[in-house]
Order: sequence, then structure tokens, then C-alpha cells
Amino acid sequence: MSDDDQILIPTSFEAVWRDARGRLTVPRDHFRARYELCEDMAQLLVEPSQAVHHDQGVSEDLILQRTLAGLVTAESGFSEAEAVWVVTRLAELLGWPHEGLPQREPNKG
Repeated sequence: MSDDDQILIPTSFEAVWRDARGRLTVPRDHFRARYELCEDMAQLLVEPSQAVHHDQGVSEDLILQRTLAGLVTAESGFSEAEAVWVVTRLAELLGWPHEGLPQREPNKG
């Protein structure tokens, strides 16, 4: 078994590349490469997003909106569905609220 076969790709990313019947629309190697690229991008955006939020006081939702706007451009190399996934994953990594993530229950203290 290769290392590639051991990468656990989340179902949320699989949805980006599956058709209505649940079949991958691209070869498996391409699918894995795109997942790794998208996950890497989300991870790389964590620190800059935190810095903008803390240093400049930009709101979490505005940072996510601006990030999405940058990723959906043709020059970014990401499809719109991939860009949405990257921003949703970024919000998850940062613990920021995002419409693509389950809402947290408020603390009842």
C-alpha cells in the first residue's frame, strides 16, 4: 500500500469531485493531488488570517469573504467548489463560524 492510499480524504472534499451517482469525475491520482493542494492552501492561510484579524482588527467573516474572492479568480488555479472548500476548511482550522460548518451550541453555564 502506498502512502497516498493512507491519506484520509474527508467526505466534504469528495463531494467536490463526485457526480450525482457518487462516482469520481476525475482520475484518483488527480483527485488526491487536488485534495493535498486544497488542504495545504487552507493550512497556509491560517497564520496570515490570524494576523489580519488580530493586527488589523478585520472581522472573521470579512477575512473569509476576501479569501474566497481571491481563490475564485481564474489566476488562483482553484475551481469555485475547491475555493469554497478551502475557505470552509480554513474556518474550521481557525475555529471561526462559517455557514459551511455546524453551528456550535452556546455554553450554558
